This record gives sequence, structure tokens and C-alpha cells, in this order.
Amino acid sequence: MSVTTLAPWQYGPSLTRYERWRTGAVRIGPIGIGGDNPIRVQSMTTTDTMDTAATVAQSIRMIEAGCELVRITAPSKKDAENLAEIKKQLRAAGFDTPLVADIHFTPNAAEVAARIVEKVRVNPGNYVDKKKFDVREYTDVEYAAELERIRERFTPLVRICKENGTAMRIGTNHGSLSDRILNRYGDTPMGMVESAFEFLRICRDEDYHEIVLSMKASNVQVMVQAYRLLVHRMMQEGWDYPLHLGVTEAGDGEDGRVKSAAGIGALLEDGIGDTVRVSLTEEPEAEIPVARALVDRYAKRAGHDAIPEITNPPVDPFTHTRRATREVLNIGARHVPVVMADLSGRKEITPATLFAWGYRYSVPLDKWNITDQACDLAFIGKNTIDFEIPGTLGIVQDHTVWLANKQKERHYPFINKIEYLGGAETHPNFNLVYATLPDLDDAFIAKLKSDPTAVLLIDSYNAHGMAEQRRLFFELIAKECPVPVIIGRAYGDISNDALVLESSTDIGPLLIDGLGDGIYIADEKGGREDLVCRTAFGILQATRTRTSKTEYISCPSCGRTLFDLQETTARIRSRTSHLKGVKIGIMGCIVNGPGEMADADFGYVGTGPGVITLYREKEVVKRNVPSAQAVDELIALIKEHGMWVEPAEA
Repeated sequence: MSVTTLAPWQYGPSLTRYERWRTGAVRIGPIGIGGDNPIRVQSMTTTDTMDTAATVAQSIRMIEAGCELVRITAPSKKDAENLAEIKKQLRAAGFDTPLVADIHFTPNAAEVAARIVEKVRVNPGNYVDKKKFDVREYTDVEYAAELERIRERFTPLVRICKENGTAMRIGTNHGSLSDRILNRYGDTPMGMVESAFEFLRICRDEDYHEIVLSMKASNVQVMVQAYRLLVHRMMQEGWDYPLHLGVTEAGDGEDGRVKSAAGIGALLEDGIGDTVRVSLTEEPEAEIPVARALVDRYAKRAGHDAIPEITNPPVDPFTHTRRATREVLNIGARHVPVVMADLSGRKEITPATLFAWGYRYSVPLDKWNITDQACDLAFIGKNTIDFEIPGTLGIVQDHTVWLANKQKERHYPFINKIEYLGGAETHPNFNLVYATLPDLDDAFIAKLKSDPTAVLLIDSYNAHGMAEQRRLFFELIAKECPVPVIIGRAYGDISNDALVLESSTDIGPLLIDGLGDGIYIADEKGGREDLVCRTAFGILQATRTRTSKTEYISCPSCGRTLFDLQETTARIRSRTSHLKGVKIGIMGCIVNGPGEMADADFGYVGTGPGVITLYREKEVVKRNVPSAQAVDELIALIKEHGMWVEPAEA
């Protein structure tokens, strides 16, 4: 097939107009994925596959929660055979939801499962290869021999799937790339795409096309770049296989939701994705409402207000490079993105008001205690402050109010375009100027470009707001305007979960692309300052743009898991949550073990009943540690490598 010539940046229909990238439809039992089908949501059981009753019961709970595909692990041939009984009981109970067998190291199990279930998922890094993390050069002849070995082992499964009408997901994981891929392509999005293509080419040679692809990673930047590159490469080749989206090992609670929304949302915003799984370290039925909330935002997205087309974007969508900006106080240039609190709706502001935003005032000591998640700026609108503010905090007021308070230290004006261009009085060091995309005319940009004190606070009223704000950034770059930009979005009377998911989806993609020097979430409902603060810092952490807490790369559990992941994650979190910047991988089994440790500082991996293996990055440090002692041993390992600090007293 001839290769299509594309723009070097293209990975979907449009960067400004919402439109789903149209893929071919794949039939999976009674439902279709891709084509004109809706975006499907799915999850995975956490029970032992040999425990038929528990697996059937959990599957039913998932289906009743809205799960459209149920994935079940099949780590052995015996487990694969038991899928027949699980399927039989589900069908007898009146459920026709398709089942997916999850396969890693056992081709013989895959070949059994493919005759039973509607879909088989294989991980190309695990299906034939065992990772030794060998560093070596492969000659072209050696590489070709490796590919032939894969072909011989994988082709039987392809033929069985074709004969039985069974679909397949070729699911690349960033943490389980083969030594062959790592040595030739590195631990990169390109390596992830090529890992899938090695297997996809075999399927195509067999004229088998009932295939779904995925590019999962716990690093959200890598995950987004890999999917974009996958689509770009498929568009070049004229291929259109449906895509399954997910951030692997996202974690639990708000952190897991923020991380999933930022990564999955970045792709859905650009019309990429045909099925979604949100991987939370929680019960699988809890994943479904989150996935559904992410997907449902796009049901009415088409037909939004027009945004000027982008024909030559000034950023590379396959790498992360932060936009170059000037320095204004602690904003822009080399500084991490700032967080601005919204206190404009408050009737009055006292020291206690700042508690939710990371500032604790001690009356007896007359002293501020500043946490790792303390906002950098506070927008107080028409309010005034009559107490001494913390030394790290800047106050932004409406311009008219600021004029009466300009003598106060670290108080700055909030100015609209008309005031700004009309010659309103400004602060000599910092002025926050409000703008939306339609405001960016030549005169406005020229003044921003020449003003060393200006910082933009951008907003959007477009239903496709992320794309409109991205267009605004591209306009500034094209005009060589280095003004720092705080990304602002306002949310009305929506639920807490919706606030977390929507803000992460709206703002996270911009940060992933290196756009933005700050974040401002305005909660118009009010009364949720602590949630908004955690979400803002969570978005920055998830997008790898500012670290303010410990990061847990925690798998969502499945039938292979060798300990209670939810309980263990909570126990590890309770002992280590004060270790700012430390990344801890918590994996239920070896499948999500050594490779996934590449993105963690320390790893806690189940390797047998009641025993844990501890890792320092990808290196095994201690094997067969009894689980009762393993958390203590993990902390000892962190101390040994000089990354432990004692928790502060409450």
C-alpha cells in the first residue's frame, strides 16, 4: 500500500474543529467499536478467574454499572478454559456483554481463549518476549530473525481469531517493551508504536483486521504522544484501526481521576478514541461512571462555535517542550506553573480563608505555615485584605479596587483589554490582563509583547474551549509574543466529580503540550476551595509540570494480583504521602512489574502468595519479602537511597 503524504504534525481531522477520527468498525459480539459506533466504556475484573462465582458476580456488577466489555485475565491455559464456564453462566443470567481475555506471557492460553470469548487482548512486549533489560546492538539480520520468531509464535493465534470471528486488541504498554524495541527505539512513543506494528503487520499478512490498538503508559505525556504518533503513522499508511484509550496505573481517588482525565481527555478533545477504560485502584464498577463522564462530554461537542483553523502548528505534538516566555516575578521562564486561587466570591477574607489553599495561620505563634500545595496567587476580585499575608502569596484585585490599595505589598491589578489599551494605571512589576481568543488583535498583542510586567489570564466560553485556548497560544507563538499565560476556566453548578474531570480535561492537554505558566480554576458554585486547590495541583502533577506530592503508580488490580491492592496502596500512602517528588510503583504482579518500574523511583511488586519484591527503578533490590514486613522494608530502601524525610508534626 502506498504511503500517504501528511503534514508532519497531523494526527487527526482538525486541531480546532471537533470531529471524531473515523476508524473502521470492529465487531465484538453484539457490539461494534469504531466507525459510527458510540465510544464504548469498559473495565476489568479483579477476581481470581478460577473462582467462577466471584468472577460472574463481579462481571454482573460491572455490566449493571454500564460496562460494555468485560475483560478477564487468563494467566494460564486452565484459566482460559474456565472462561467458557464464566461465559455460560453470564449468558444464562441474561447478559450478552462481550468478554475479553487478557493475555501476557501465555500464548497457549490465548489460543484457548480465542475460541471462547469475543475478544483477546495481547501485550506485544510480553507475548513472546521475556525482558532481561540487556543492552546490545541488534544487526538488521538479528532483528529480522527476532521478527520471524514472533511471526511463528503469533500467527497461530491470528488464524484462530480469524476462523472464530474473534477480535483482538494489540495493547502496547510503555513499561513492558521488549529488549529488542528498547535497544533500537528506546523507551519512547516511537518504540511503543513500532511494538504494536510488529504484531499488526503479521495480522495484515494473514488478512485479519478485527483489531483494536492501544498505547498505554502511566506517564501521561508519553501516553498522549504515543497515541498521536500511532494515529499519524496509521494515517500515513492508510490504516484506520479503532483505538482503546487508557492511562495505565493511574492510581486511586482524585489523583487517579485527574491523571486519567488529563491523558484520555487530551485525545478525546481531538476526536481520537473509540473505547475507554479508566484504570483506578478501586473496585472495577467504580471505573465505569468516570469513563462514562469523560465520554459523554463529546456527545454534543460537534457544532461548537467556529475556531480559526490551524494549518501549521508551532509545536511538535509528539514531544514535550515548554513554550518560551519572559519572567514576571515568579511566573513564566524557568519557573514551574503557578496556581491562582479564586476568592472573588467571598464576602470577606480572613486568615482562615487561606486554610484550604495551603496556608495555616497559628494565632499563638503569629506565624504562617506554608504547605507544599499552597497557591501562589489569590484573586480576590472586589474584596480587600486587612491582615498581613504570607510572604509567598500575591494578591490580585479588580483594577478599581487595586487603585485604592496599590500601596500594599504584593497587591496587583486585574485588568481587562479595554482598560489595558486605554492607558489605565498599572503596577510597575506585575499586571494580570484578562483575554479570550477574540481579544487578540494586533494592537493588543503588540502591547503585550512590549510590556515586561504583563501576564495573561486566558478564558474561553466556547464549548470546545481547550481547542480555542490552544489556538490562542499558537497565535502568541506565531507573533513571537513571550507573555506568560495563566490558563483559566470557570465551572458552574456541577458535581465535585464533574469539576475534577472537566477541569483536568480542559486544562491538562495544554500543559501536556508545554503551554501554560499557571492554572486558575474558578468554581462559581463556591464552597469547594479545598477540592479546587487539590485538583489544580493534581493537574500540574499529572502532566509532569509541577511536583507537589508523592506520586503513586498503582495498578488497578486483576485476577493476577497477589495482594489486596486497595488496602496495600492505602497503607503505603499513609506512611509515605509526605515524600514530595518521590514516585512509588505498587504492582499486583510481575506483568505490571519490572517494566513499569522504569517510571518509578521505588517499586513494590507482588511476586508470589504473601511475598513482595522491592525495586529501585528497574533493578531488583530484595526478593521474597514477607508482605507483613514489606512496607517497612520499602521505607528502609527509601532511606538507604537518601530520599526519606521525617513527616512534619501535625
